Amino acid sequence: MAGPELTRPTGRERARMVEHDLAGRGVTDRRVLDAMAAVPREAFVPTPHELLAYEDRPLPIGSGQTISQPLIVALMLQAAAPAPHERLLDVGTGSGYAAAVASLLVAHVFSIERHAELAEEAADRLRHMGYRNVTVRVGDGTLGWPEAAPFDAIVVAAGSPEVPAPLIEQLAPGGRLIVPVGPRSDQRLFRYVRDFGGRVSRDDLGPVAFVPLIGAYGWSRGE
Repeated sequence: MAGPELTRPTGRERARMVEHDLAGRGVTDRRVLDAMAAVPREAFVPTPHELLAYEDRPLPIGSGQTISQPLIVALMLQAAAPAPHERLLDVGTGSGYAAAVASLLVAHVFSIERHAELAEEAADRLRHMGYRNVTVRVGDGTLGWPEAAPFDAIVVAAGSPEVPAPLIEQLAPGGRLIVPVGPRSDQRLFRYVRDFGGRVSRDDLGPVAFVPLIGAYGWSRGE
């Protein structure tokens, strides 16, 4: 006897995730919620994991990396408070999911991924899905993107032992940097804000656990 037929996730499941896992757990920014509701997460995970796309958990995407759980993506974007006219730097492209969501909130997203294979796949995926205001490149995310700076918001999807200095330097006046900082196994999520006088303040947004941020101002590969 054949087993039950497996079907791809539906818009109804995505809407349930948005209302139950996001709005029901502290995400109040309506623009962020609407953007999360508009992006099909199943298109950004490998085929074997499509059926898990709307569970609120990270999923493997290859190269030892993961797609962040939806709640974390939404909370980080909410903390970044992106506006429609702004430019956002996304550090850690992965499969391109967070960049796709962010692209609905800002004028342009610049996204950096150190794994060339992931970056190329994400760029192709985003282009084919119609996310035209995202630029992806391969590079060391801890160095930022000097040629495109300054940025109104920077979101880092990997944990660093300390805040990368180049990212602070590339914040525009009034800019916000959202970055996990701490040991490899667990970190605190911080929001750094550069005021119009150049001073930088920091808010602690709570405990998180991310893959390590590898680079000149992050972890080395051997650590």
